[in-house]
Amino acid sequence: MLPGRQMPQPLAQENPLWVSWHDTQMMASLSPATVMDYFCRKSNPFYDRVCNNETIRMQRLSLEHLNNMIGVEYILLHVAEPILYVIRKQHRHSPTEATPMADYYIIGGMVYKAPDLASVINSRILATVSNLQSAFEEASSYSRYHPNKGYTWDFVSNKALADKSKGNKKDSSSNKDDGGTIFQKQRVDMLLAELLRKFPPPIPPIIHQQQMQNQQQLQQAQLQNAVHEASASDPSTSNNGVVPSETSPSPNTAQSLVEPKTEGVDMKPPPEKKIKM
Repeated sequence: MLPGRQMPQPLAQENPLWVSWHDTQMMASLSPATVMDYFCRKSNPFYDRVCNNETIRMQRLSLEHLNNMIGVEYILLHVAEPILYVIRKQHRHSPTEATPMADYYIIGGMVYKAPDLASVINSRILATVSNLQSAFEEASSYSRYHPNKGYTWDFVSNKALADKSKGNKKDSSSNKDDGGTIFQKQRVDMLLAELLRKFPPPIPPIIHQQQMQNQQQLQQAQLQNAVHEASASDPSTSNNGVVPSETSPSPNTAQSLVEPKTEGVDMKPPPEKKIKM
């Protein structure tokens, strides 16, 4: 190795945000009472052995004695059982004064270092600049220059290349999807359908009333249709649903039964009276 030249450090040592740690033996039994013992394991790369917590563990004292000590310590800052725990690393100067140094969060037994504000802003700016650069590169690929016309845009010639690249991306994505099983492809829909079947959403009262009214109207319409069909099929009830009875004959039959009585009256005119002179 040349003098004055340093070997590049591993990627994990340069940025601790890319490091994670877990212990399979204690992951299942995490609780607010055992999470500090889980974090203070010697195999945890985020744990500093030269801290007040290690001194208390060696002396078998409670965590309440940390307030009376000076130096680096770890405290349980936030708990959201059963999956999230936030641990803070701080430097204590007095029982009432402490300076935060770093925060660590445990999700499902995995320990990560929480990024600081500068790391978050740097990551967002880097992502924005990368997207802008790719947009400018794609826009510059459509520009053309001609000595007489100058710079112009040509979107037709590169359209075939763009369609071809999109087709290649679709083929690669389809190949990736073919590697999965049916359960992996449809697990989300299956789980959602099962949850919807077990826990159906409540129906609002307004919609419930509308459904009841629609059902009543439908039942009334079906009943009327049934009555009309029955009246059409029965000839005795075809005349407006009135059944003729034997005791009440029709007007035509009544007129035929009652015949007018005619007496034997002479219809000749009376004799004329002669006047005597």
